[in-house]
Amino acid sequence: MKKILLHICCGVCASSCVENLHSQGFYVVGFFFNPNIHPFEEYQRRKENLKLIKEKFSLEIIEGEYNPREWFKICKEYAKEREGGRRCLLCYEFRLKETQKLCKSLGFDFFTTTLTVSPHKKAEMVFSVGKKLDEKRFLEIDFKKKDGFKKAMEFAKKYNLYRQDYCGCVYSFQERKWRKDFTPLTNT
Repeated sequence: MKKILLHICCGVCASSCVENLHSQGFYVVGFFFNPNIHPFEEYQRRKENLKLIKEKFSLEIIEGEYNPREWFKICKEYAKEREGGRRCLLCYEFRLKETQKLCKSLGFDFFTTTLTVSPHKKAEMVFSVGKKLDEKRFLEIDFKKKDGFKKAMEFAKKYNLYRQDYCGCVYSFQERKWRKDFTPLTNT
């Protein structure tokens, strides 16, 4: 059985991804590495959701170091960019680089990420980062296909899991807040 290390951004996203990988015959180990998530309470809430995923799927989960300072060093230059730009590319690279290192050091056959289950993430962007890091071991799987996102939402609803409404970083949080607070002027 091939072993795969799955970078996990949150428990909700992990649910349908783990199901998908199990159906393909993989032995899956999760890697929760997200120093981009802010504030720390948000990080804790997302980590808490993983307990149910761990239980339901008998999934081993490795937690990476939560070190937001390193993430800020890499991404702060692009703070004003909208979500989906250069900052996100650097964020993916930062997290997938750690996943790739762990995959290699633990002798896994492959690694991939739950990031592609979100309809807000461009799978091609994630794939370009993963392939650049390790063309042989990175598996390009667009988890949103075959209703992956829909299945993740159904799982979250069934088990009453917390669902965040932003990517995780402080910049996406601010962008989301701005969008909610912004009321366009209309002619009345």
